[in-house]
Order: sequence, then C-alpha cells, then structure tokens
Amino acid sequence: MDLHSLRQDRIDKLNEIRSIGWEVYPYKFNRTHTAREIVEKFDELADSVTVSAAGRLRLIRRMGKASFADIHDQSGKIQLYFKKDDLGEEPYNIFKLLDLGDIIGVEGVPFRTRTGEITIKIKRFEILSKSIRPLSDKWKGLRDQEMRCRQRYLDLIMNPQVREVFIMRSKMLSSCRNFLEERGFLEVETPILQPLYGGALARPFITHHNTLDMNLYLRIADELYLKRLIVGGFDKVFEVCKDFRNEGMDRTHNPEFTMIELYEAYSDYNDMMTLIQEMILRMADEVLGSRQLTYQDISIDLTPPWPRRDYCGLAKEYAGIDVLSYGDEELRDCLKKLNRDLDTSKMNRGKLIDELFSKAVEEHLQGPIFITDFPIELSPLTKVHRNNPKLTERFELYLFKKEVANAYSELNDPLEQRERFVQQVRWLESGDEEAQPMDEDFLRALEYGMPPTGGMGIGFDRLVMFFTGQPSIRDVIFFPQLRPEEFAAPEEFEEE
Repeated sequence: MDLHSLRQDRIDKLNEIRSIGWEVYPYKFNRTHTAREIVEKFDELADSVTVSAAGRLRLIRRMGKASFADIHDQSGKIQLYFKKDDLGEEPYNIFKLLDLGDIIGVEGVPFRTRTGEITIKIKRFEILSKSIRPLSDKWKGLRDQEMRCRQRYLDLIMNPQVREVFIMRSKMLSSCRNFLEERGFLEVETPILQPLYGGALARPFITHHNTLDMNLYLRIADELYLKRLIVGGFDKVFEVCKDFRNEGMDRTHNPEFTMIELYEAYSDYNDMMTLIQEMILRMADEVLGSRQLTYQDISIDLTPPWPRRDYCGLAKEYAGIDVLSYGDEELRDCLKKLNRDLDTSKMNRGKLIDELFSKAVEEHLQGPIFITDFPIELSPLTKVHRNNPKLTERFELYLFKKEVANAYSELNDPLEQRERFVQQVRWLESGDEEAQPMDEDFLRALEYGMPPTGGMGIGFDRLVMFFTGQPSIRDVIFFPQLRPEEFAAPEEFEEE
C-alpha cells in the first residue's frame, strides 16, 4: 500500500474518533509513573495502586474482547491489557481505531500476567496524539545512514540504542562540567558572531549584518575571546561551544561541531596534559565504568601514564624527514612521494609540514598518546619552546589515530604575537584561506598583560564517538549537516 493511502486511512480514523467526541490532540496528561518506574516499584504498586503512564504504541495484539499492547517512553516499555468489560463498549471501539505510532495515556493497576510480564490493566485511556504517518521497521530510511540522520526523530523512535548514545553524550558533558567546576573553572559564554575570526587555522562562514552594514563571521574557535577574559582577571574559564568551519565533511568532520575550550592562568602545556588525562579518566570511570575503549573492533587502555612523543621525532621515524632542517622544496618532494595527485604549489611551509605528518604519521597513533613540541610554523598563538626556538610548547592528544585535544603554553608576548599575525596575513594574502587575519583588539588586550596561561580545546564530538563506539561523527550529533533534501512522491513500503 502506498504512503498516500496509508495516511488517508489514518486520517479517516482520526475523523471518526473526533465524530464520536474524543479529543485526539489534547493539551496535557497527568502522568504519575514512567514505564521503568512501574517495573522497579512493582512490588509496592501491584494489584492495588492506580498508576498513569503515557507513551507511543509500538505493538498491538487484538483478540476480540481483550487485547494487549506495548507503549514506549524514554525510560523503556510497558505492556498494557485492554478488556472490553472493564473499559466499556465505546472506549473499546475507540481502541480498535488506534494505530502503531499513536501516543496514548493510560490509567490502570499493575499486575503480572501468567507468563510473568509486568502489565497495566487499563481502566481508562486517552489519545494524546494521533499519528497519521505510519512507522515501519522495513522503511529504507532506517538502514540508510543519511536518512537516519535527516529524520533523526524517526531514528530515535525505531532504534532505542540510538537514544542511548545521546544519553551517554549528555552524561559525558555533565562529567566534564563537574570536573572543571570542582577545580575552580568558571563557565562563560563568548560571541558566536564575530567581526574577526581567529583562534584556529580554518576557513570561516561569512554572513552580513544589515543594520551595521558589515560582514560577520561564525566563530571558528573561542580562543581569542577566552584569552581576553584571562587578561581581564579571571584565572580559570571554560566554554562548551558550537564552532563552525567551512570545510569538507567526512567521518570525523562536521561544519558545526562542539568544542570544550578552557584556559588556566599561571599554567603551561604540561599542566594541560595532566588535566586532560585526569578529565578523560574521570569520564571513563563515571560513564563507562571501565578504562577500556573499543572503537571499530580496536581496544585501547586508558590506564595512565599516557606516552609523550615529540612531533619532529615521529616525522623522522615514520616519514624519514627532518622537519626542522628540510627546505620547502624538500618537503614538497617528500609529500609528492606520499601523494602524487596532491597539488603542493600553493602550500606554505606550515601546510606542507602538517600534510606530511597527517599522511605519514597519524595512522600509527592508536593512542592514548600526547604528540608534543610542534614546529613554530604550525602554531601562531603558542609560546616558543623554552629549549628550542624552532618549536612551540604545544601538544595534541590522539585516540584511535585522531586528534581529540589541542593545547598550548599560550603566547602572551604582544610584540611576538604581532609578528606571528603578520606572517599569517602574508599567507592569507597569498591565497591561504585558513590563515588568520590581524586582530588589533586582541593585540591591544595582550599589551595590557596576560599572565602565563595554559589553554586547551577538546573535540567533544570525536570523544563521544570513541566512548560510544560510533563509526561516524554524524552518529553522535542529533542533526548533522546534510545536503538539501529533494522531496519526491512517497515510495511504497510495508507497514510495521
């Protein structure tokens, strides 16, 4: 049967119910218990206490003058028992007009059936929302990844395990917040619309403010505004933020993503390593109850201490290159050997180094592992390494071959910061769309004085992927970015 006919059949039922005088979209229902609470408290409720529950019909077994059904709510499911003699003829006839997907509220007494299943014997029920679009576990959208993401509401209805992923995501975020607040960090908010973008090497989204007649940018990072707060006298700040980068989409990238950024005065990148290790261990203990992570059939052990390897040493080990001594053309030649089709002609030195590391080294970083001491060309906002002026005090944390955290000993010398910005502007003017513009207000803030500071950004979506074992970032974002949908005539499908 085609979708149009199925919808029309349900609309006809809706109109019939209304003609009898029943409401199908009421304003409220007073629920006393969830499905799980009825099961957990059964011994004190059984055979005597009237409860009210509500949920979506997912199973109906009609048997003449008595019928069984299941409703699902966020907590789980509960079986219902409808008997004509208990309800009366009209309500029972209304029950016959219900369909899978309808949301109902019920009142009744919990009891246990002969098979031992906890069930509510229904005294009365209400229709809370008539579903006019049929559910189906055979509908192609429940198997097709893009359709599941596009219609996440249906994915959540049909696949309870998906709901558990997002419940775990919420628990992970609560764990992070609690961890930071216990250590004296203040949660803050900074602008999403910014007159200048900065804080990362990325291409921004551009919009226009009509009243001010000026372009604005969706933030690519929180860094420069959070540092302004450190200048202003806050010692420890963090933000759970949405960042936006006008880049490609793949298994670990979405244009809109969640970051946790934090800054701590009088600290450096060594302190940040200690902090992120403790934070992730705390999260694993609280949310998973285990320090073993399994992702795509690979398991890693989070038990500390996590190893630390320097960036240049890894580049030499796996790519056979000396990052600090090679010239740009030598780096181009090495990169061409790894990827003949890659156009390196417009890549600046930082891009060449970064691309080489990505192609030759990252596949070996199963983790957990800290990659430390990045070349200065890759880190325009980072302090020069105290032991080597060609390096910076920066690390990235890798899990399952992917970066999940990036941290610095923050550059607080305003004169050196200006020089770094000048180099970024040169690259920007030469065609590097990911280079940063000059930010005079940020430089002005630094000139008032920023204390030594450790800062860190954590890619929260990727962390959720690895904690929940989901293969794609789209599986841990409720509504990931997709191409525009082309609406066409509904295809035929089998009703559940």
